[in-house]
Amino acid sequence: MSPVLLWELEGVLRREKFAELLHPDEINQLLSVLHADAVLISDPDDVPEIRSADPDDDYLIALAGETRSVLVSDDSDLLDLLDQIPVYSPAEFLALLEDSNDHRT
Repeated sequence: MSPVLLWELEGVLRREKFAELLHPDEINQLLSVLHADAVLISDPDDVPEIRSADPDDDYLIALAGETRSVLVSDDSDLLDLLDQIPVYSPAEFLALLEDSNDHRT
């Protein structure tokens, strides 16, 4: 988790459309857990313009590249980049995890 991602997550969770789903105390609890337990990494020093249709996604792509991570998203702009970066829908990522667990047993 990076500082920018934590900040963005808080902003998204506090949007009006989530008010019916999440009580402010639940949001605060989740953010507290993330602040306390998440592995915090530095934000990328340099966020080059990459190749996403949404320039706001360039940060995520740079962060994933620096940390050698995959992206998990339902964002179609990111999913369209699958041939260029490792990005999966939540369902695809869960299937990968399940497949990985099946091979361990």
